[in-house]
Amino acid sequence: MQQVVTTATVRLARRHFRVTLALAVLGILGAIVLTFLLPMSYRVPVTLGVVQGLSEFLPISSSAHLIIVPRLLGWPDPGLAFDVALHVGTLLAVLGYFWRDWLRFLRSAYHPSTADGRLFWCLVLATLPGGLVGIALDKLAEEQLRSLLLIAATSATLGVLLWLADRYAPPRKELDQVSWTDALLVGAAQALAIVPGVSRSGITICVARAREMTRETAARFSFLLSTPIIAGAAIFKLRDLQLRDLSGPFFAGVLSAALAGALTIGLLLRYLQRSGFGIFAAYRLALAVGLVLFVLLHG
Repeated sequence: MQQVVTTATVRLARRHFRVTLALAVLGILGAIVLTFLLPMSYRVPVTLGVVQGLSEFLPISSSAHLIIVPRLLGWPDPGLAFDVALHVGTLLAVLGYFWRDWLRFLRSAYHPSTADGRLFWCLVLATLPGGLVGIALDKLAEEQLRSLLLIAATSATLGVLLWLADRYAPPRKELDQVSWTDALLVGAAQALAIVPGVSRSGITICVARAREMTRETAARFSFLLSTPIIAGAAIFKLRDLQLRDLSGPFFAGVLSAALAGALTIGLLLRYLQRSGFGIFAAYRLALAVGLVLFVLLHG
């Protein structure tokens, strides 16, 4: 009887996932069509907001795609205000999805001996390397590390590493079993995400899987870890924002990034209950090949 109930539950979960995925695909296609009907002042922030929301949480590198897409479409750099809008949008996405978790962690912060309290301080520890490197090298990354060939190399390398970690590391650890060493190593890896093509979620999930976290735990820990980093980046850039920058296109970028990001988080966590990261490793390798061909053909 229990087996029948379990089988029915699995089938229901799969059906729910397929329906959600179909609706998501239709929504994305609708958003693409809608963007081409919008004036250019809204088309750019909405399109790149969707790109940011998808690629920030999938292990495929948001910074790389935000360099690639405008170049392919011939769009100019949208500027600082748009950069802030994307960070605010993805921050809203991750907070909207994990606010209950963060509320529980914050309540347990004064009790580090508990599972939630220890996880809170593990996330604090893991945030430090990426935060310090981001503050020190943010300008260098924005001005110097934007080569398409560099993105191709980092995308392919991380794709192979992600596949190896997911293929050979046994999935043993759940979220309440994450250790201080796990947190420190994942946090140190997150600092490498300042290089376009590496991917913050990609490198943290890769190391988390190498540390034998389950697929869903690796993604969940990566997403929780993204919260303070994204919040810090948004606050750091807000200091240069002017009141006139808070326009319709700004809020369109925030909204599109937030909606795409929240949808991506939910779909990926459901997907990882059934499948692995091989599809993302393959995508990264295909992207690398495409970028090399594009550079060879267009110089």
